[in-house]
Amino acid sequence: MSRMDVRRLLAWYRRGARDLPWRRTRDPYAIWVSEIMLQQTQIATVIPYYERWMKRFPSVRALAKARLDDVLKMWEGLGYYARARNLHKAAREVKSLPKTSEQWREVPGVGAYTAAAIASIAHGERAAVFDGNVRRVLSRLAAADVSEAPPPRGKPGDYNQALMELGQRVCTFRAPKCDECPIAADCKARAAGEPERWPSKKPKKEIPHKEVAIGVIWEGDRFYVQRREEEGLLGGLWEFPGGKREKGETFEQCLRREIQEETGFQVDVGPYLTTVKHRYSHFSVELHTYHCFLRKGKGPGKWVTLEEVEKLAMPKANLRILDEMRRTGKPLALVSR
Repeated sequence: MSRMDVRRLLAWYRRGARDLPWRRTRDPYAIWVSEIMLQQTQIATVIPYYERWMKRFPSVRALAKARLDDVLKMWEGLGYYARARNLHKAAREVKSLPKTSEQWREVPGVGAYTAAAIASIAHGERAAVFDGNVRRVLSRLAAADVSEAPPPRGKPGDYNQALMELGQRVCTFRAPKCDECPIAADCKARAAGEPERWPSKKPKKEIPHKEVAIGVIWEGDRFYVQRREEEGLLGGLWEFPGGKREKGETFEQCLRREIQEETGFQVDVGPYLTTVKHRYSHFSVELHTYHCFLRKGKGPGKWVTLEEVEKLAMPKANLRILDEMRRTGKPLALVSR
């Protein structure tokens, strides 16, 4: 882009940039938190989480002193929980926050894009960000697939945020608002009359689907939950026991087998509760959920009431099961046991 284009881009940004809470500070910690939360998550979803987080953990020191269960509870519902675990781990490990993008790359959970964003916004480093929004803007300007961004010009933090915001609000994936674009005059894709052609679209992959049986195991007025291993998908969260149904199994058979393998419990499978459909980034699931009652055994998890479970961080799909439990209550078939 020419220097005039950059001036127009920055003038557009400074005139109408969205007033976002993390834009009101140059605190590297606050910007780090916001950039981690914004990974694969929409701005409108992030804002309330960010505001609650900064009240609860206003500094690196406050975050480092917190228990992981409390950190995950604050993150509950935001998804991609490795982000929260990495924030907590890094807060406990770093002696002082980095200043350069190269140093930020050494922090758990921080990749090239996030490192460049933090360093440019908090410290003014001329580090280029390159996410899906920036790629789309630059590819349309060139009418070609662009694989990297040039170094920022002007004020680096404003330049990077301007490009990202342009992609979010104007140069959108579908129906770009070319008439509102401050750099439309030099956009080759617009001149050719085919802005949506760029960047080239990758064919969608079919994602695998899993049928899962879930058990709400009751003992008196309490039910059983267990904590996932800290590494891996949904690490550190609490959940109901269960697992993937094998070929030829009924959900009831699957539940008895999975619960025995996971907990050592022997259970009777009771009434059907609900089916929850949920999609992750690489697969989708249906959680077919049944009330169960304990015959014998001791498991590694804990027994909680509907009030006590509020203190535990759980995956979104499990939270929907809890909603149904609150709505319907404990089944009569189990009340008499």
